[in-house]
Amino acid sequence: MVPEIPAARGGRTGPGADAPKVIVAEGLAIRFGKNIVFGDVSFDVREGEVFVILGGSGCGKSTLLTLLIGLRRPTAGRITVLGEDLLAARGEARRRLLRRFGVMFQLGALFGSMTLAENVALPLESFTRLPAEAVEAVARAKLGMVGLGDAAAKLPSEISGGMVKRAAIARAMALDPPLLFLDEPSAGLDPITSAGLDQLILALARDLGITFVIVTHELASILTVADRVIMLDKAAKGVIATGDPRVLRATSTEPTVRAFFNRIAEAA
Repeated sequence: MVPEIPAARGGRTGPGADAPKVIVAEGLAIRFGKNIVFGDVSFDVREGEVFVILGGSGCGKSTLLTLLIGLRRPTAGRITVLGEDLLAARGEARRRLLRRFGVMFQLGALFGSMTLAENVALPLESFTRLPAEAVEAVARAKLGMVGLGDAAAKLPSEISGGMVKRAAIARAMALDPPLLFLDEPSAGLDPITSAGLDQLILALARDLGITFVIVTHELASILTVADRVIMLDKAAKGVIATGDPRVLRATSTEPTVRAFFNRIAEAA
């Protein structure tokens, strides 16, 4: 077990250690044939927290995310989400649980033939009995919350990459889930657009109390938004660090952790 490093003074003020746990992962392992991606990964995510899964390329960040959102079953381990056993849930119980969290995929995954408002409205049309007028009003309200109130009628092809990411977050929020998963939200964005997205995440966490689990390797974003992180490592096939990223950057003695947080290149 990797010891958790406490939060740094002057860093982001996230939920306390006594906040309810919305995710508990215990002993997670996954392998494909003889290839072990990671083993014995355990952590928890607290209510209202911005929790980041980070690490170098190929360490299993996105694979871990697919386990947490129920797209793939682990080889071993247990996952509790919002108080329910994700792996044991079946039928309608599983569908109800999956509707309690939203997901923003790496490239946005918006439907190209639909306007932004229609994309956001889709979960409402699929899982609620709201009348059409209410669905449209909620969709526009969600777009307004991410700064896209004037772009509701546009197609994904008519907007920038940063706007696509914002629209995907709006769709993930359509059913008012208490928990959002974001896969590489800053990938492919310029620094200014990425910084704006970071501020949006912080505002949603602060103003709406949404819990975020974010997969990323973007150092600037990690240091801006994260309350806590876990760091996966390809060679170690598991977690090599956990805690406040600002403290890890300043105090970790683990070479890979220090290299990541201080942008130190590997020796030739």
